[in-house]
Amino acid sequence: MQISIRRVDASLPLPKHETNGSVGFDLVTRETTVIMPKQIALVPGNVVVKVPEGYALLIVPRSSLPRKKALVCPHSIGVIDGDYHGPKDEILVQVQNISDAPVTVERGERIAQGMFVKIETAEWVEEEVLANVSRGGFGSTGK
Repeated sequence: MQISIRRVDASLPLPKHETNGSVGFDLVTRETTVIMPKQIALVPGNVVVKVPEGYALLIVPRSSLPRKKALVCPHSIGVIDGDYHGPKDEILVQVQNISDAPVTVERGERIAQGMFVKIETAEWVEEEVLANVSRGGFGSTGK
């Protein structure tokens, strides 16, 4: 699949799949960012991506992010829509510092990854009854 992309800083590499089996491609941070304890910050991902029609681009944290950097993504997953590719629509990675000390993300670090997923647009069909029995709420299938 060919994807249109623009680097904000062309001296940094394009995102890439690190192995042949990698589902996601790693984003490279554009600038050094210091995140103060318990604070949320936006780290620039250096790219504007034109997401193909029928797809969404998901931005997810690298699995080592909490352990190595004490950072989590407070929204869990970022969704990049197909119409988010204007001149100033650089992908930003939202992170929260869960430690008691400042955390520095260095320029060129890989803290998040992106993956394209096929999507469908819902066409709602409203019904009066969807099932005759309710399954239950959170944790209802556990014993």
